[in-house]
Amino acid sequence: MAQAAFVLWLAVTLAFVAMELAPGDPAQALLAASGATAEEIAVRRVQLGLDDPLLVQYVRYVGDLARGDLGVSWLHGRAVSRVIGESLFPTAVLAVAATAVGVGWGLTLGLLAALRRSTWLDTLVTAIAVLSFSTPTYWSGILAILLFSLRLGWLPSSGEGSWRHLVLPALVLGFALSGSIARLVQTRVSEVMNEPFVVAARARGLPARQVILFHILRAALGPALTVVALQFGFLLGGAVITESVFARRGLGKLVVEAITWRDLPVVRGIVVFSALVYVLVHWVSDVVQAWLDPRLREELV
Repeated sequence: MAQAAFVLWLAVTLAFVAMELAPGDPAQALLAASGATAEEIAVRRVQLGLDDPLLVQYVRYVGDLARGDLGVSWLHGRAVSRVIGESLFPTAVLAVAATAVGVGWGLTLGLLAALRRSTWLDTLVTAIAVLSFSTPTYWSGILAILLFSLRLGWLPSSGEGSWRHLVLPALVLGFALSGSIARLVQTRVSEVMNEPFVVAARARGLPARQVILFHILRAALGPALTVVALQFGFLLGGAVITESVFARRGLGKLVVEAITWRDLPVVRGIVVFSALVYVLVHWVSDVVQAWLDPRLREELV
């Protein structure tokens, strides 16, 4: 809990400092399109509290967060929590779908490569894994649109509405996630296969499938869970590039809009939300790892 509180405080502080150091005047950015005069912009700065000393602004902001108040959006005029809530569902759906694709694909590739070491399949899986985590998502997203939407016409290239609109962005993000999972599973399975408890399971005459699923894979999933937790926290915090490429609503689009218009409460609110998601997902990951590997429970005791 102490570590979680420190992470949240650090995220809040860094977000506050980063937005203060960013160039531009929030009041001017918000009123620029309306043709406001310099006097009107100055009045708006006072209303937003931007003329107060930075320490006063920081203490006020942290105090509001301690009461569960993320503030009011300067651009939309509504509570930041409500603005984030309205954009959360599309991002959550995309995050869950992409994680499912990445975990399924990564586990399959990693397990096949470990069971067929030093063969052409091992080399192929390694090449696919390296390609997946070294390919920018905006590039793979554009290629997916060109191939599956424009050339083949199988799937829509952008927007929302049905499950077909979700397939391409989920595959693109899932492919990017699968490489690191595959490499970790491949390495860990190769190590676990020589552990005494695996040798004992085989000596008892257990079927190979049971040994792989309930002994080897269960002990090898720990590092992969850590990666999945990291990536899921990132995705739920807003897959900015992918949502932009596929023109989807979500936290990614919201944070780009907020940065463009210097809507500081929304930017900080999304940072706080992302940090909270990271903390919760990592806590769940630790619990699941302890359940999968009894040795971790023994270390905790």
